[in-house]
Amino acid sequence: MKKYICLPCGYIYDPAVGDPDEGVEPGTAFQDLPEDWLCPVCGEDKDKFADLEE
Repeated sequence: MKKYICLPCGYIYDPAVGDPDEGVEPGTAFQDLPEDWLCPVCGEDKDKFADLEE
């Protein structure tokens, strides 16, 4: 699965890890995150994330 980077702060959302602190299970694709999910580092919306080119 593709990783995504928060443009304001550089946090990388890795679907293999999820966001356990917010109840997002490992294996959750970025597109499947809840609409109200926010970056756990800076609090930005999902629309501030971009595909991470590796």
